[in-house]
Amino acid sequence: MKPFVPGDWVVYRKQKHSTSPGPRAKEVSAAPRGETYSYVVDKFWVVQERLEDGQVQLSTRRGKQHTVAAEDPNLRHAHWWERWLYRRRFSDAQ
Repeated sequence: MKPFVPGDWVVYRKQKHSTSPGPRAKEVSAAPRGETYSYVVDKFWVVQERLEDGQVQLSTRRGKQHTVAAEDPNLRHAHWWERWLYRRRFSDAQ
């Protein structure tokens, strides 16, 4: 896999749990009693820094910072069509 460098646009699949999944929820599954749902949401973030311990510092479009392991299977480079289709979400994060 290509290493992450500052400025890279990345997609992070974030696992969430709630009583009502939003419209961008994928892989939705109900809890055994049906009170809550678990699902994943694609987050469109930008790499700010590669840390010495193998982690990457990511920024969201609202300015929040997240630190994630570069080898995390939920983290990947954005495909060309995601860069085009979701360019607004990425540019807000820069």
